[in-house]
Amino acid sequence: MVCFCFLVDQKKVVRRSRPVAGTCGRCRHGATVADMQTLTRFCCIPFYCKSWKAIVCTFCGRVLKSYT
Repeated sequence: MVCFCFLVDQKKVVRRSRPVAGTCGRCRHGATVADMQTLTRFCCIPFYCKSWKAIVCTFCGRVLKSYT
């Protein structure tokens, strides 16, 4: 018997952020250090949650560097 479970939703949420010296390589705007959280739901049920830090552009939202 084969059972399939499909990924329904995965969100990256910014919990806290603070300014940092530096600019984005793509748009040349400022950056922030953010405490990020990845929320994954399978079949509408919260299944996995991961917290991590990242340097994020304030204008375009690009993740410049991530820390686990």
